[in-house]
Amino acid sequence: MNRKQEILKDFHNRLSVKVAELDIEPKNLRLYEQAFSHSSFINDFKMEKLKDNERLEFLGDAVLELVVSQYLFREHSDMSEGKLTKLRAAIVCEPSLVTFANKLDFAQLILLGKGEEKTGGRTRPALIADVFEAFIGALFLDQGFDAAVKFADRAIIPHINEELMTGILDHKTFLQEFLHQQGLGQIVYRLVEESGPAHHKSFTSEVVLDTKVIGSGTGRTKKESEQQAARIALETIQLGV
Repeated sequence: MNRKQEILKDFHNRLSVKVAELDIEPKNLRLYEQAFSHSSFINDFKMEKLKDNERLEFLGDAVLELVVSQYLFREHSDMSEGKLTKLRAAIVCEPSLVTFANKLDFAQLILLGKGEEKTGGRTRPALIADVFEAFIGALFLDQGFDAAVKFADRAIIPHINEELMTGILDHKTFLQEFLHQQGLGQIVYRLVEESGPAHHKSFTSEVVLDTKVIGSGTGRTKKESEQQAARIALETIQLGV
């Protein structure tokens, strides 16, 4: 058994464990092998250039955008096209994809050439993000769109955290704009509770319109708690208008 065969045998053993964890039963393992094959690995062993993961990355990028777009369209029926676009961009950007990939330990499966390995390619964000997209491309070809949606439900959607959502969904601004449009007066935010140890604080804030509390929210930071309070207030006051 030559060196390439040894590497691929070990890869397929580890890949089998990973896909089992993800509840995936591959029909064509070669697609997944290609998804994790960096160009440096292909070059080292003088394999056909098109066997690296770049084409699958191209496909996976499009599939990922559609999967995320479908999810956002369904879950945020009251959100404008502009806000949907911003939120999708935040979810499919490189830092987010690296986060999703790292939670699955995808970096340990990447097939790299010796030079790329020595220079830290396994920890390079762009490389890891590309592999994540290529994996989705392979999954789409192997199992279809529904399998890509199922994978996203497990590997992406649960990790769209509150900080990401808060960065895009500025509920405080939305609330202020709505109140101004309706001529409903001024609001103030007040911190009503701070609890927990220093490394795991919890904050609760209220938003007050005139003298009436119209929303209360809790978060890991004061800012997050105010955003949550504004979200609740906006929902409450819209129902009453």
